[in-house]
Amino acid sequence: MRALHKLTQAKIKSAAPGKYADGGGLWFHKREDGGAQWILRVSVHGRRREMGLGGYDPAGNFGVSLKSAREEARKWQALARQGKDPIKERERQRRNAAKENHTLAVIAEEAFEARKAELKGGGSAGRWFTPLKLHVLPKLGIVPVEELDQQDIKNTLAPIWHTKADTARKAMNRLGIVLRHAAAMGLDVDIQATEKAKALLGKSRHQAQHVPALPWQEVPAFYDSLSDGTITHLALRLLILTAVRSKPIRFLRLDQIEGDVWTIPAENMKSRVDQAAEFRVPLSAEALGIIEQAKPFARDGFLFPSVRKGVISDATMSRLMERRGMDERPHGFRTSFRTWVAEATDTSQEVAETAMAHVTGSKVERTYRRTDFLEQRRVLMQRWSDHVTGGTGEVVRLAN
Repeated sequence: MRALHKLTQAKIKSAAPGKYADGGGLWFHKREDGGAQWILRVSVHGRRREMGLGGYDPAGNFGVSLKSAREEARKWQALARQGKDPIKERERQRRNAAKENHTLAVIAEEAFEARKAELKGGGSAGRWFTPLKLHVLPKLGIVPVEELDQQDIKNTLAPIWHTKADTARKAMNRLGIVLRHAAAMGLDVDIQATEKAKALLGKSRHQAQHVPALPWQEVPAFYDSLSDGTITHLALRLLILTAVRSKPIRFLRLDQIEGDVWTIPAENMKSRVDQAAEFRVPLSAEALGIIEQAKPFARDGFLFPSVRKGVISDATMSRLMERRGMDERPHGFRTSFRTWVAEATDTSQEVAETAMAHVTGSKVERTYRRTDFLEQRRVLMQRWSDHVTGGTGEVVRLAN
């Protein structure tokens, strides 16, 4: 039997460059540059194999000490005696460990972090990640992303595929992005898994429900009913007059208004970060009057503060309409306005869509069209104001 433990700490420390056997196939290699490493020689099916066991560190703080090298050598020699290649086995173990670190939950978080710069507010609202967090990760989070297939995805999203179609679509979309992120990391994933899952799930039976909107002919009567001068009534009146979404109204600050123009900051617009820009809203005489009425309520610069702190909630105006037994909601007034524009004016498509803060035309077209049609929209919004405050609603001709 070959002698074991031939080396000592003292001998290793004073060793000249060269290779020294400790026994049992363990070798100490001192290099010319002063560095050193451990090598294990084993025989598997008559073929000699050499595997590195790490660099040498006398204290065992950041490398492999003599004691640790001997323990590693015993472990891998025992495996070789079973006819297994220790080098291949170590690689297999490393791959398994990597899989544990490459679970869907881990990669999803990494994909989210990488995408934050593109998301509004850096993804702080959590809306991008929520569909995954609620409907995918609870079931598939611990699955190694390389093992994820279309059947896993299909089984996970099937319960909401027809009942919560929009949420399911978002979850599927986010999952596809996560898989592409994993592929970019060099992981062996099936980036077509989401498309295959869609094929298995079939077309959704869910019918999209649009936000109920008040017919534009009925808007004046509703506007007139908002007459008690409260923050909610004033905010809802301004929302109707400007045809913007609720967030810009709720976060309206007095310093955003100059003359008869309200400049909404990019972060309060719906557009993606790569499309985001300030949006100018021409204010009608009626809208300016509403702002004057709201000024006494202003706090911390916000025109529509909540009772306690911050601004009024997203649901405040909706609840008012709900309490009145209405199916319509505040966001629907954008539809009321856009329908009025189409049916009661001859406004051009470009001006009408710009008034809605919609992105129109190709990227190249937008690059060369450097106007927001402010003057045309000023006329349009004044006409809308005239209608809302009791005009006849007759067809008007607007210059483009």
